[in-house]
Amino acid sequence: MHDSVHENEPSAEQPAPTGQAPTSGLLDDLTRLARAVRDLFGAQLHLLAAELGLARSAVSWLLAAALAATIAGVGLGLTLLGLIGLLLAKWLGSWILAFVVLAVLEVVWLLGAIVLFRRCMHWMSLPGTRQEWRAIMQDTLHRAEHDIHTDEGEV
Repeated sequence: MHDSVHENEPSAEQPAPTGQAPTSGLLDDLTRLARAVRDLFGAQLHLLAAELGLARSAVSWLLAAALAATIAGVGLGLTLLGLIGLLLAKWLGSWILAFVVLAVLEVVWLLGAIVLFRRCMHWMSLPGTRQEWRAIMQDTLHRAEHDIHTDEGEV
């Protein structure tokens, strides 16, 4: 049965409409907002801590992998040098001559790597950058000389 009298009465759950806004509801909302923000930043800090731990672990594994790759590269290089030396010894008929030729090839390879490295360093230091560096160094030198002369005049 439908009772229309009870529909118009204020219930115990709803506050009676007054001119003032309930401050406890606003305070509760602000408290919940502050708690949510604190939980959010707490979760972000936990995530950051987990990521830093993972990064530390990744760095360790990266260093271990780099060491393993270096060892394998050196081993491969020595093996290839030994094979080249053996082939040169068979071809030239002398182990001493084969090692001399191999040493000359290694020196040429080393000099080529040094020239390439120097060229790359030159490419990295563009002329504009060199001019800026020179200007900064000259400016610093002039300031230092000026400071020295002013210090001597004060003493």
